[in-house]
This record gives sequence, C-alpha cells and structure tokens, in this order.
Amino acid sequence: MSAADEILDIVDENDQVIGQSPRGEAYARGLRHRCVFIQARDAADRLFVHRRTPTKLVFPSLYDMFVGGVVGAGESYDEAALREAEEELGVTGLPRPSFLFKFLYDSGAAAGSWWSAVYEVRCDLPVRPQAEEVAWHDFLPDDEVERRLGEWEWVPDGLAAYERLKAHRAAGQRAR
Repeated sequence: MSAADEILDIVDENDQVIGQSPRGEAYARGLRHRCVFIQARDAADRLFVHRRTPTKLVFPSLYDMFVGGVVGAGESYDEAALREAEEELGVTGLPRPSFLFKFLYDSGAAAGSWWSAVYEVRCDLPVRPQAEEVAWHDFLPDDEVERRLGEWEWVPDGLAAYERLKAHRAAGQRAR
C-alpha cells in the first residue's frame, strides 16, 4: 500500500473522529486529521534534525527538527508516536515518547489543518533513518538549530511545533 492509500481518521475541531479517508484524499481535500511530532535527542542532548526526501507527499526536501507523521485510522497518538519515531530513526526498542501537548495546526492553505501531538524521546541508539523518508540527518546542538532557523527552509508545521515547544518549556521554567 502506498502512503497515499493509508487510511486516516478524519476529525472535527474538537479532535473527535467524524469519518475516515485515504491519506491522499485527505491531503487533496484539506480534511482535518491527526499527526505526531517527536523531538528526538541523543545522549549528548543534541537534537535530531533532518532534510526530507524530494519524494515526500508533503513538504518535500525541507528540513525538520521532529520525526513523526500521520496517525493511522484507529491508532492512538501514543502508538503513532512510538511507531513513527522508530520508523524514521531506523531503530527498535526506543523508549515510549513522552507526551507534552497538543495543538491544532492550520496550514492557512488548501492543505487544511491537523491536530498535532508533540512528544519528546531520548534516543541513545545508533540511528539508521529510512532512506525513502530522510535525505540527510545529524544530531545538532540547540544553538546550531537556532542559527539554522534563518538559513534553511523548514517544514512549516514542524516550525510551528518547535516555537510552541520553546514557549511550553519557557512556561514550565517560569512555573518553578
């Protein structure tokens, strides 16, 4: 089955399932669905960053600071987060990613909107990213990622998740 044929749950503005659709149709019609974003860090606390392959259905050849993807029909966010992290990093036995928060991303275009659950995970295993998903990858320190924000073209939903994650962490620091 191709990625475009994968069945997704279609959800409303409250993230309640209202139907199902093949992924390609959901994208083409801008139907609201679910996605997971997992921030992966290595033992040195560097962030996994990659450039997507040119064959990706959405945001081909752009950089991303998350691994992740769509949540399949009937799949939970938690299940999708572990599956996507292991698939994209090319590892097995990864710890279950920790849920941080969820937000509704609106592309502002025909692509529509999607509920986005943000997670984090520590990956101390050697990574072997999927060649069909990842054209380039590295673990980068936070200051280098921040420098690259203005230099590289990033996936817009990942960038939105990254900015929300920085605000989420800052709010957590202020609450202490």
